Amino acid sequence: MSLILRPAEPRDAEFLGWASVMAARSQLARGWFDIVLERDEAFVLEFAKYLALARARSWWHWSLFHVAEMDGVAASAMCGFGDESVYRVSGAAMAEASEKMGVGAEEQKHYWPRGAFIISASSGEAGAWTIENVATRPAFRGTGVTHALLEEELRVARAAGFRRAQVSFFMGNITAEKAYARAGFVFAEEKRARDLEAAMGIPGIVRLARDL
Repeated sequence: MSLILRPAEPRDAEFLGWASVMAARSQLARGWFDIVLERDEAFVLEFAKYLALARARSWWHWSLFHVAEMDGVAASAMCGFGDESVYRVSGAAMAEASEKMGVGAEEQKHYWPRGAFIISASSGEAGAWTIENVATRPAFRGTGVTHALLEEELRVARAAGFRRAQVSFFMGNITAEKAYARAGFVFAEEKRARDLEAAMGIPGIVRLARDL
């Protein structure tokens, strides 16, 4: 199999949208987007595609991603960044995607109240390169493609001058925990929240970190 690791491009938006949705679901059947949008699968995936293409450069934006291709097929994706401002423009990106999908203001006003629970279990290390939205197509899991992409992301972080990297995942996602441990990440913090558990059925989020 031929592996290519490359920066994402706008043409990858559909795949990157899928990756963001899958990452938000993690090991669960329903994730943050499903809860917030309260729409069917096709709508959720199309909405996430427009997040990747939005003018607002949020943490779902195509320019923050890298893609692993196996024999010309997009197999795995992840995004990385060192500036937390990409979180703060999430609302603007959501508004753009809503406009593209024909979602009115009345429906949009319910998005944040439905999704605010995610903040209560979030944490981070100042000055660290953050890895988010990691997902691999089922056919390519176990092939080492995700590890190769993760190593590339760490290389990018080092080249940008960062000395630490961090990644978070839902408690109970043993597959993710093992994958990041193989890449040298170690336990940094665990944060539990009742509203997260009420919404998603998991007690909290685990954050791992490592030196670069």
